[in-house]
Amino acid sequence: MKPEPIYLDHAATTPVRDEVFEAMRPYFGPRFGNPSSTHRWGREARAALDEARERVARCLGARTDEICFTSGGTEGDNLAILGVWRASRDTGRNAIVASPIEHKAILGAVHQAACEGAEERLLEVDSGGTVVDASFDSLVREDVAICSVMWVNNEIGTVQRLPDLADRAKAKGVIVHTDAVQAFGKVAIDAASQHFDLLSISGHKIGAPKGIGALFIRRGTSLQPLMHGGSQDRGRRPGTENVAAAVGLARAAELLIAEREADTRRLRELRQDLEQAIMESVPDAVIHGQKALRAPHVINISVPGTDSESLLMALDLKGIAASGGSACQSGSIMPSHVLEAIGVPPELAGAAVRMSLGALTTRACIDRVAEVFPALVAKARNMAAPAV
Repeated sequence: MKPEPIYLDHAATTPVRDEVFEAMRPYFGPRFGNPSSTHRWGREARAALDEARERVARCLGARTDEICFTSGGTEGDNLAILGVWRASRDTGRNAIVASPIEHKAILGAVHQAACEGAEERLLEVDSGGTVVDASFDSLVREDVAICSVMWVNNEIGTVQRLPDLADRAKAKGVIVHTDAVQAFGKVAIDAASQHFDLLSISGHKIGAPKGIGALFIRRGTSLQPLMHGGSQDRGRRPGTENVAAAVGLARAAELLIAEREADTRRLRELRQDLEQAIMESVPDAVIHGQKALRAPHVINISVPGTDSESLLMALDLKGIAASGGSACQSGSIMPSHVLEAIGVPPELAGAAVRMSLGALTTRACIDRVAEVFPALVAKARNMAAPAV
């Protein structure tokens, strides 16, 4: 009997939860109204949208008017970086600070701002991916418009000391953004007590559908919209709102927060067991970021003598889904910019495989991967070996 397929790519995307789908269902049918309309269908849609915004805000420790719905993490990151910098151009704060291990959405937005005249500054990170304090204090100065540091790295799982970094930046009057796409549900987030100004989340990473996310924008934060033509979301994001997806995001967020502590313990135990099994059977394997504080769901590992493509193909043939890093770059043959930034040699960076755990990960999944991994490594090494 063929084994059940194993999905270890939860950092790329997650299945929509049944509870989320059921919450959304009415807004694809009888409650289809446009929230901007004044008739009963419109009022019903507006009420659902407002309630969804309030529920997402509550999950982040925010106020309702501080939540702007987006299409996901990439839009939220771009709106934060470009929106704040463009609004700050006349204030004398022209620099943007980011870490070199940010998601490409951040680095791309920073580069776009640089093309428009911004000064781009990249922080130093150590071998585990943690921002170096001296670099942060040196680069985050009074001439900085915005500083962006992702809370949990999407490739190696490193958790930054974001609340501390935010406090130090705020002492210099710098606006702070964090990409929390991988952090939401994995670390404690509370906008009321933590001093970041903007925070991005994405629905499809937490059991909601693709195409929905949110950007927390603290009251008083000046930001120019990326698009124009409507007054929705207080003019920050014009266009007819996706009520069904917003309702789905709210439901997924509530479930995530309710289950966070138990799920964190479960995933950490499974990850530790898988790492231990791999290191026992393939002792020359390298786990990236192992010495840093890491989120419980991400393993990034390189096996000398293999390459990412060969090992991923071998895994896939056994029904095991993993990735070579960020799903947004999985079609690229370029080495991971994250692994490059933390000093991983090119031959190891080119062999990296990311396994990310989540709702579909069971003890049986971990045991199965641990069982077949040594043979798959041997197969990948043969595939990667040069012809004689």
